[in-house]
Amino acid sequence: MSVDRSEFRQGWKVVLASALGIGTGLSPIPIYTLGVFVGPLSQEFGWGVDQIMVAMMFMTLGALVAGPLAGMLADRFGVRLVALSSVALFGLTLAGFALSNGSLVMFYANWVLMAALGAGTLPITWTRAVNNWFNANRGLALGLSLLGTGLFGAGAKLYANFLIGEVGWRMAYVGLALLPLIIALPIGLLFFHDAGDAKAKGAPLLRPAGGLSVGQAIRGYRFWVLALAFVPISFAVGGPIPNLEKILGTKGMDVQQAVQVASLMGPAVIAGRVLGGWLIDRFWAPGVAFILLAMPALACWLLTHGEVSSGAAIFSVLLIGFAAGVEYDIMAFLVSRYYGMKAYGAIYGLMYGFFALGAGFGPWAFGRIFVETGTYDAGLIWGGVGFVFGATLLLTLGRYPNPDSLQAPSAESK
Repeated sequence: MSVDRSEFRQGWKVVLASALGIGTGLSPIPIYTLGVFVGPLSQEFGWGVDQIMVAMMFMTLGALVAGPLAGMLADRFGVRLVALSSVALFGLTLAGFALSNGSLVMFYANWVLMAALGAGTLPITWTRAVNNWFNANRGLALGLSLLGTGLFGAGAKLYANFLIGEVGWRMAYVGLALLPLIIALPIGLLFFHDAGDAKAKGAPLLRPAGGLSVGQAIRGYRFWVLALAFVPISFAVGGPIPNLEKILGTKGMDVQQAVQVASLMGPAVIAGRVLGGWLIDRFWAPGVAFILLAMPALACWLLTHGEVSSGAAIFSVLLIGFAAGVEYDIMAFLVSRYYGMKAYGAIYGLMYGFFALGAGFGPWAFGRIFVETGTYDAGLIWGGVGFVFGATLLLTLGRYPNPDSLQAPSAESK
């Protein structure tokens, strides 16, 4: 299957705006940078690594409620309004961490608030527009749109580490907050339109949104297969990423070397986005996902060895990063192919809630295991199991539904 260049000629602005919006949003920035703030927060307030990492669970609580709500609002009022409003609110709440005063309650409360107000920056909203602009190259377009998580995830980690050294951790949070406000927001205002928007020049004709309703989706087995699969997968990906510097530190690396190796996560995510998107346009997506999401189990196993060589550490980071680059693409693609676009935002939002369960629990579990045992090995073993188990479940999804059946009016309207 060749690339339909006409789709990209028409939709590249939406892809660009989506990549910047997702890349500077709630999905990568807090998760990728939390690890570099652990040391300064621990030093200033005396918090343990497990106490800091539990913040991810509080963010999960906010995302569990706000993610589906953001999707439903995008379905009803349009993705442009929801996404761009959320970009501004996310930047403001991220800057709020600079005001931390040593109260864990206030620290956790800001994570919940950031998740609630920033949920519209998640792929839930942006990918709805991308799905509407692209069909033949939907997987590749989604992959390119989600490149921002790799580009800004790795860059933000180095950027935050630099700012902490130069101006302190408080101003580092302010510096991070500027990313969505001065990059994503103006580009989004210029370029981000759904295919049905009146100002979307060159947009494809948007057919009436066909597909399953939320009720129809959750009554089917595939919804629960996807939900059950993405909990362990997101645990396996989300657990190591914010703890990665500490994991590598326990394997004999100094702080600077650990940060440098961990920053390779970004290029790996980028490779996963592009290659994964290209592959799912051409082959059965669950099969592609099985291969790409099971391989990082090897990385988890390698990182359980006593002292890890720099080569093994780099290889492991690349494998985990590749999986992190595939997961969102796969989830967005599968929701659009199996359920259509009628209630895409709401269904993806619910699915993201399950994804957030694993992603939010993982960092805390890894941190707690380290506090109790002095090593991350047990968490890595469970992560390896999660990769294999979740990837295997995806093989039970079966063939894609007939596209014509998803374009037809739903059963509820008859």
